[in-house]
Amino acid sequence: MSLFGYTRAGQEPRTSRSPLLWIALIALIAGLLVLAFVWLAGWIGRDRATAQAFTDSIEATGPPHPGFRRAHSKGMCVSGSFQGTPEAAALSSARVFQQPQVPVLGRLSIGGGDPHGADANARVRSMALQLISDDGQEWRTAMNSFPFFAVPTAEAFLEQTRASIPDPATGKPDPAKMAAVLAKYPSARAFGQWAKTAPWSNSWANTTYNGVNSFRFIAADGSERFVRWSMRPQAPFVEMTPEQRTQAGLDYLADEFQQRLAQGPVRWDMWVTLAEAGDPIDDPSQVWPAQRRQVKVGTLSLTTMQPQTDGSCRDINYDPLILPHGIKGSDDPILAARSAVYSHSFNRREREIASGKATDATGKEGAR
Repeated sequence: MSLFGYTRAGQEPRTSRSPLLWIALIALIAGLLVLAFVWLAGWIGRDRATAQAFTDSIEATGPPHPGFRRAHSKGMCVSGSFQGTPEAAALSSARVFQQPQVPVLGRLSIGGGDPHGADANARVRSMALQLISDDGQEWRTAMNSFPFFAVPTAEAFLEQTRASIPDPATGKPDPAKMAAVLAKYPSARAFGQWAKTAPWSNSWANTTYNGVNSFRFIAADGSERFVRWSMRPQAPFVEMTPEQRTQAGLDYLADEFQQRLAQGPVRWDMWVTLAEAGDPIDDPSQVWPAQRRQVKVGTLSLTTMQPQTDGSCRDINYDPLILPHGIKGSDDPILAARSAVYSHSFNRREREIASGKATDATGKEGAR
C-alpha cells in the first residue's frame, strides 16, 4: 500500500493523509523491533535468565580468565571410541548405536572457573564428549559427577549463581543471599548435603558421570522413550581421604589419568534409565525412582590424552542439544539454558581470542 494518496486510471484521487502520521507509524514499528532485539540480546531486563545474564554472572564469581571456558575451565582433552549395544539400537535409531565403533573426542575437567586451580579442591568433575558417526551425524553431551541438579529452573539457577558472586567489601559471597536460595529450594539443600557427604573418588577414571537432564530416544518404528544417561566406570571406585586431598598435587587428576592410559584404555559403560508415567521429565533436580528399568547402551574407551592448550577439544562447544537423528531433547528448561549459555560463552571467548585478549594473568595462552 502506498504511503500517500494516489490516482489510478478511472478513479478519483484518494484523500491525502498527513505524511507525519505515516512517519510516526514507521518510527513506532522500528522502535519496537529495536526493543525486541535488545530484549532478546539481554541488554535490558537484566533480571531475566538470558544467556548473557548467565555468562555475566558466572564471570563475576571469580577473577577473569580471558580465552578460557567460563565454567569447568581446567581440563584435559581425551580421545577414543564408543561401541553401542543391540539393546541401544532397539531403543534409538541413532547411527552411533549401530556403527561398530564411533570416534570420540572429549574433555575431562573439574568444576569452577579457575583454569589453574587445584584438582583436589574441586567437588565436581565432568566429562564432555563429541561422537561423529560415519554418516556425519554428531552427538555432543556434557555430564557431571553430581547425581541431580541443584535447582529446578533456569531462573533459580541464575539466582543461585548470583548468590555466589563475592561481595566487594569482603571478597566472599554474602551468606544471607545463599541462605535465601537454600531456604527457597529444597533441592539446593539436598545438593549441599550431597557435596558434604558423598565420597570423593581418587581418579577421573573411577568417577560416574551423569547426564541429569532428560532426553528422548526415538526407535526406528517411531516409538519414543524418555531417558537419562550416565557413564559408569569399569575401574573400581577408590575413595580419596581428606588427608590425601590435602597432600595431592595441583594437577593430580591429569597425572594419575596419564599413568592409567599408559597401561591401556580406560573404559566406562553407558547406561540409560527409562522414565515411566509420572516421572519428572522436565525437572533435573528430581531423581527418578531407583527401580526404573536401566539399559546398557554402549561402552566408551579412552586411549589418548592431550593438554587442552593445543588439544583437539579446545575449540569444541559441547552443546548438549547437538543431537543425532534418533535422539531429541526434552522440555527441561535447564537443558535449554545450558545450550544457550554454552553458545554465548563460546562466542565470547572466541572474540577474546580473535582480539588478542586470550592471555591470563600468568602469561599463559588461553587454554579454552
